[in-house]
Amino acid sequence: MKTLKLIVIGIVLFLANNLQAQVSVNINIGSPPQWGPVGYTDVRYYYLPDVEAYYDVQTAMFIYYVGGTWIHRTYLPTRYRNYDLYSGYKVVMADYHGNTPYVHFKDYKMKYAKGYRANGQKTIGMKPTKGDNHSKMNMKGSSKGKSNKKN
Repeated sequence: MKTLKLIVIGIVLFLANNLQAQVSVNINIGSPPQWGPVGYTDVRYYYLPDVEAYYDVQTAMFIYYVGGTWIHRTYLPTRYRNYDLYSGYKVVMADYHGNTPYVHFKDYKMKYAKGYRANGQKTIGMKPTKGDNHSKMNMKGSSKGKSNKKN
């Protein structure tokens, strides 16, 4: 009887420890990127008018149209490799709660044309400087993480 109690207590402690570990892992998922706009921590998507793409905060992926389909990538297309996410305007999609933000692409493209700017938009973090070790993407979503070193 005493052995059975010890086994049950051990199982309960084991399960409680696993549940606690699972919760702590999920806490950091969905943190806005440093280049994200200030004041919108509960938003899932941004629309980036200059590159006609979306950014999914929850998955840290860009969503853009290529070859007739919407794809999800951790980086923007090559043609935008020098695009400055800190300076570019982000349309916060506060009212959208689905999984396919691009269903409204035509509306967003018309309303927020390339070069669209509203009132000044501050970012969560500071733009990295050239001498900063983090200047080439140690933050979610701003590049492929390639080094900028010259030999």
